[in-house]
Amino acid sequence: MGKRLYSLLLLIILLSLRVLAQSDFDKLALTPPMGWNSWNTFRMDISEELIKETVDLFIEKGLKDAGYEYIVIDDGWQSHRDSYGNIIANTEKFPSGIKALIEYVHSKDLKFGIYSDAGYETCGGLPGSRGYEYQDARTYASWGVDFLKYDWCHTGNQSAPDSYRLMKNALIKVGRPVVFSICEWGTSQPWTWASEVGNLWRTTFDIRPCWDCGELTLSNGRQVENFIGFTKILDQQVGLESYAGPGRWNDPDMLEVGNGNLSYDENIAHFSLWCILAAPLMLGNNVKNMTDEVLDIITNVEVVAVNQDPLGRQGRKEKDEGDSEVWSKELHDGSRAVLLFNRSENEKEIHFLWSEVGLPQYLNFNVRDLWERKEKGKFSDSYKAIVPKHGVVMVKIY
Repeated sequence: MGKRLYSLLLLIILLSLRVLAQSDFDKLALTPPMGWNSWNTFRMDISEELIKETVDLFIEKGLKDAGYEYIVIDDGWQSHRDSYGNIIANTEKFPSGIKALIEYVHSKDLKFGIYSDAGYETCGGLPGSRGYEYQDARTYASWGVDFLKYDWCHTGNQSAPDSYRLMKNALIKVGRPVVFSICEWGTSQPWTWASEVGNLWRTTFDIRPCWDCGELTLSNGRQVENFIGFTKILDQQVGLESYAGPGRWNDPDMLEVGNGNLSYDENIAHFSLWCILAAPLMLGNNVKNMTDEVLDIITNVEVVAVNQDPLGRQGRKEKDEGDSEVWSKELHDGSRAVLLFNRSENEKEIHFLWSEVGLPQYLNFNVRDLWERKEKGKFSDSYKAIVPKHGVVMVKIY
């Protein structure tokens, strides 16, 4: 009897610890994660020196104060596995080791993210986590990792839901809360299953720093070709609104603001659209060479506040007239963020009714322009504005 009671008590304790560990994960990413990822600009050419320099610039340029908190190293940090199966960092790139680098990041009151892959190899051909999920999770926990981007290269006929659940279970088992970023590219419609597994999930293949470049090939309505511009990625977010919310975010990929040949208005449009989508805001630019113009865009506190609104609603397209669109996002205080988007090659007047963005039609509302940072006045029934080509006007209606 005593032995049975002991076994029962032990089982209750273990189950309680698991529930507590799960509850810690449930508190993560209640607003879309904000940070920086090395991939868009540096690919696999990363180093300890680069990451430390980026961390220092985060503080110096006010990015931390603007809400960006995760420093994520993507593919290219790994070297091999030792005879015990432990993942080993490339000591030429990271001579002090990953743990020491994480301690440096934490000393600046920032958080650290790392990259791995659900397959046997990463996209860059380095060791993936397949067959080493629990071992890698223990390693990440011992280093102090806060965020894991988990890719989908070299996975053959693996089941995506099963593969990602396996790593999520491993993360819970080791007990360190880690934001889990599912980078499966949208091929298995992760929005239908990933909310119980990860905190964010990619909805498309990779973004490129362009307006609408790339050939968009679809299968069952989803992208099957890599590398397209942000407007083509935007189009694939329509209809996914109901799957997003606190702790669970559709991820249309990292930001390309400041990269490539995007114009000033295109950079503003890209950033504004990601904000109204409640998308994770993971910068992908070279922080060292960033212009003041780009810095001003990504640190606009009023636009960032729309993204970080605690209600956690993903914005939706309310009106589509070909080259002109109206998007809106409900905010926690009952106000609306509304974005007028001009896809055309000329500036254009865009108009909308209150009822088209979920507001009572016959009331008067104040309108504030979030990029001009000024009040526009009180309006009845509707609002209109001249929008630059490939640009946006973003307002708050209250």
